[in-house]
Amino acid sequence: MGPARLWYSTVLFLLTLLITVPSQAQGPTEQIKETTDKILAIVSDPSLKSPDKKEEKIRRLRKVVDERFDWREMSRRTLARHWAERTEEEKEEFIRLFGELLERTYRDKVDSYSGEKVVFVGERVDGDYGAVKVKVVGQDQRDIPVLYRVKKKGNDWLVYDISIEGVSLINNYRSQFNNIIVRSSYDKLIKMLRAKVQGGEEKSEE
Repeated sequence: MGPARLWYSTVLFLLTLLITVPSQAQGPTEQIKETTDKILAIVSDPSLKSPDKKEEKIRRLRKVVDERFDWREMSRRTLARHWAERTEEEKEEFIRLFGELLERTYRDKVDSYSGEKVVFVGERVDGDYGAVKVKVVGQDQRDIPVLYRVKKKGNDWLVYDISIEGVSLINNYRSQFNNIIVRSSYDKLIKMLRAKVQGGEEKSEE
């Protein structure tokens, strides 16, 4: 290969890198922002405002959230020491129920969006772990600090915890679930989760 062809091949190679690397090497802030933009587009979509479109809106939101959230890691951290005691079947059921439980927490709030702005403040990366700082600015100009904790898997930065005004979602549920398991049993916790995701309350056993 002559010098001219070698130079031409090198340029093509570098151009290929310039084209492909940015999408593969996105940092956590870029990826969280991408997901946030998708969510805001859904909740502010005029075609999804009517009551009969609520289920479709929920499905779209869940799809976007599922792409960015590491439900298994969140579940593992939530159950903490109780996770290792579970069978794989029990783990899979807990992951499903925990995801559905969180879905129910925002199901009744998807219509409350009123133009709040999301400002990305900064990020911290340490190996395969990172944190993205955000603030949500409301109509009253009050800032609500939010911290996304993320873990890298392949080229993706996946969320495993969210802290709102300093309160960790995982720590909150870990404390609640641990109390139920210790005072009663893991089966009791699962029965309660099943009842909640079905929209009811668990009946007391006689």
